[in-house]
Amino acid sequence: MNFIYNIGIRLVSLVLKLLAPFNTKIKLGVTGRYNTFRILENHIRKHDKTLWFHCASLGEYEQGLPVFERLRAHYPNHKIVLSFFSPSGYEIRKDSPIADVVIYLPLDTKQNAKRFFNIITPELTVFVKYDIWPVFLKELKHRGLRAILISASFRKNQSFFKFYGYNLRQALFAFEHIFTQNETSKILLSTINYTRVTVSGDTRFDRVFSQLDQDNHLDFIETFKDGKLCIVAGSTWPEGEAMLVNYINTEAPEHVKFIVAPHNIKSAQIKNFRKKLNVKSLLFSEKNKKALTSSRVFIVDTIGLLSKIYNYADITYVGGALGKTGLHNTLEPAVFGIPIIIGPNHTKFPEAQAMISHGGMFSISTQEDFNSTLNILIRNQEKRLHAGQQNLEFINKNRGAVIQILDYLRI
Repeated sequence: MNFIYNIGIRLVSLVLKLLAPFNTKIKLGVTGRYNTFRILENHIRKHDKTLWFHCASLGEYEQGLPVFERLRAHYPNHKIVLSFFSPSGYEIRKDSPIADVVIYLPLDTKQNAKRFFNIITPELTVFVKYDIWPVFLKELKHRGLRAILISASFRKNQSFFKFYGYNLRQALFAFEHIFTQNETSKILLSTINYTRVTVSGDTRFDRVFSQLDQDNHLDFIETFKDGKLCIVAGSTWPEGEAMLVNYINTEAPEHVKFIVAPHNIKSAQIKNFRKKLNVKSLLFSEKNKKALTSSRVFIVDTIGLLSKIYNYADITYVGGALGKTGLHNTLEPAVFGIPIIIGPNHTKFPEAQAMISHGGMFSISTQEDFNSTLNILIRNQEKRLHAGQQNLEFINKNRGAVIQILDYLRI
């Protein structure tokens, strides 16, 4: 099985290099991995004490950030190496203040793993969720280095629990402790005889709750909202944007304003969305005070603002679950105590199902569902406020994962 895995990794490496000239994201990853060891050798010296944090992408980074920040504070004299597998994580957080060095994780080969650990000898390694690389973890265990996995979430259909998943199963035993999001994951780990488990919950709850302690003030959003009821549509895809256009053009009350933050901020897609609107709209990149007050729809054609913009929402729609792309982050708006509307494809997102059952989130499938749900929440202030409060309480009740992890590490 090791032989087959190693051959597979080499084939992946070859395919990625062949595709790189034709795909920007793949090219970023290939180029980034080519530079990884040069970056490490330029920043890490043999005497340096180090910690290593690994995340697949941006979502896992945000999930691990509350723990990373506490470890950064506790180990001020250590150099922290932060690695990503995906360009969507690296390119956005390559200047992260919690790390001294940010890199792409090299492909999972024995040669890369040995070279990696010859440069850094992390006093502690933290992996987030389930981005498991067996060769790197085997080498880490062989060298007797400490590692934990946090916010782990497992499903029965994953390779860890299949007859062909031996390498991945063994890799999990490189972690001295695994902190899971739920009891189901703990039970699944017990079926492969992994027992060093704590059900700590999801660190994302701690992460989003900390947003309330930050300065979420945005002058231009206050100017745009102008005291009116505001609907924020976050991380939207074309199928959700089509419903928004229909509602805005046909049913939306005049006193309601809309902020739309598309997942894809390519100008062609935004231009297509904007030209379908029958009301005045404004792009973030074009904003000025006069246009802000007179526009009904504000389109956010940049990244990094959505978590603050949710602070100004009275109702939110979160994209991804109308299609098959996957539901985007619903905890970010929930922490501001606002009701949330999503599509029907949310079965892999337990937090969404929990908020639906608590009455703070509403799942829609059709244009009629979308319109009627929005109309009810707009007209019924009591229902709107109650739904939002249910979401905030859900976030508050599920905090505490970070404390359990730090207690284990005696920090």
